[in-house]
Amino acid sequence: MSGVRPERRPVDEQESLRANRADWDAYADEYQSTHGEFLGDSGFLWGPEGMREDHVHALGDVAGRDVLEIGSGAGQCSRWVLEHGGRPVGIDVSMRQLQHSRRIDEEHGVVVPTVCASAAGLPFRDASFDAVFSAFGALQFVADAKALVVDAARVLRPGGVFAFSVTHPTRWMFPDDPGEEGLVASQSYWDRTPYVEVDDETGETRYVEHHRTIGDWVAALAQAGFVITGLLEPEWPPDHERTWGGWSRVRGVLTPGTALYVARLGVGSST
Repeated sequence: MSGVRPERRPVDEQESLRANRADWDAYADEYQSTHGEFLGDSGFLWGPEGMREDHVHALGDVAGRDVLEIGSGAGQCSRWVLEHGGRPVGIDVSMRQLQHSRRIDEEHGVVVPTVCASAAGLPFRDASFDAVFSAFGALQFVADAKALVVDAARVLRPGGVFAFSVTHPTRWMFPDDPGEEGLVASQSYWDRTPYVEVDDETGETRYVEHHRTIGDWVAALAQAGFVITGLLEPEWPPDHERTWGGWSRVRGVLTPGTALYVARLGVGSST
């Protein structure tokens, strides 16, 4: 089986989409098997620390509201929205993830509408939703973050909420290692060159992740007409021992691993 080698180089939207769609299709079964119990079939977690929407209320009351989830995976968060009286729609680039969503729907006798599509160009009409969110979903895999935020504003109704969690931008400085070696800064926080994994044998791009600073996200939201109402950086819970990729107690008690941005679209905003 071939391995991958890491690179740092510019990557456009098309290459990012092609690589990450294939990566998530290949990884979906393992991901759901490994993390499905922790996520819950209708659980709304904002990140590996276990911060739940039940406690932070980033979206507010979703009852009777149209809600879009970007990077919905197996629909766990959207199913939570449905249980709380909302009308969710999920999109994801991975058809295999959406097949898991359908499987869980059938097990519970519910239906969460889904669309296999990229966050880079949301396939919905203007002013279709009251809230748009992404819980560690697609945002770090999209090349043009500013365009994505503008598109989120487009599909939102005035006063609508846009909330999203991503790997905390300061993590870009550190290796993706849950142990002690992951505590030593090794690259510049301001280096926005994408992280790329390339297949050793074929030379094909297998994975792409894009980095934005805290200031980049703040500027993108403000320029699209959003008013930022919250920026949450969850602390590692004292009773939480789970290791998830680069997230662990070793790192989590010292430095944030997740950033949750919460913003509201200003009435009369124009994109």
